[in-house]
This record gives sequence, structure tokens and C-alpha cells, in this order.
Amino acid sequence: MTEKGQVYRCDVCGNIVNILCEGQGNLVCCEVPMELLKERQDKDGSLKHRPVIEKTTEGVRVKVGEAAHPMEENHHIELVELTTGKHVFIQFLNPGDQPEAEFPVESDEGLQARCYCNIHGLWKS
Repeated sequence: MTEKGQVYRCDVCGNIVNILCEGQGNLVCCEVPMELLKERQDKDGSLKHRPVIEKTTEGVRVKVGEAAHPMEENHHIELVELTTGKHVFIQFLNPGDQPEAEFPVESDEGLQARCYCNIHGLWKS
């Protein structure tokens, strides 16, 4: 059974699936079960991976890491996600971009952020 907000990855082809609605089945890609990614918050790697939420005049900025995450071709942040409880915002990033995203959110209460590193997986604030 899947749950809303879970993220799965295919270990064969690299497809990523973000669950929008709960379901009963098992997710399969390339004829193998997809891997449920665990949201990491641990100290190991958190300086460059854990999303940091900041209030700005335009809304909310999510920076990836206390120290800027590399944005190289072989090691980069693929997406930044911000949830408000009712809304989900996603900004896709490419190598060479800044490891951050700004979202038009008025309040910074109850916000949670996640990011996905192509090497080190899923991280949450």
C-alpha cells in the first residue's frame, strides 16, 4: 500500500514516483519492485543536503544545505519540494543552477521542505 507523499525510485532505470493519492497496489518498474525512499535528516551529510527554509519578501526560499550543495553534472539536486499542509510546490533543478528555490507562500508556519540528491537520496527539513 502506498501513502500520500511517499517517493519511490526504480533501481534499474532511475524513474522517480511521488505518490499523490494512496493506493493498494505495489509499484513496479522495469519488472522489479520500486524502492521506497526514506527521508533523511541525519547528521551524516546534512550540512550539504538538509533543506533550510527562509522567509523572504517574495515568499519562502528553500536552500539546500547549510553549505551550498554541489550542482555538478554527476552530483546535483534534482528537485526541491515545499508543502504547506494544503499545497505542494515543486521546483526542478539542473546542474549549474543554484541549489535553492523560491515559492510564493505568505506564511512560514507549518512548512516542510524536501529535496532529492541524485546520489544521496531524499532529505527533509
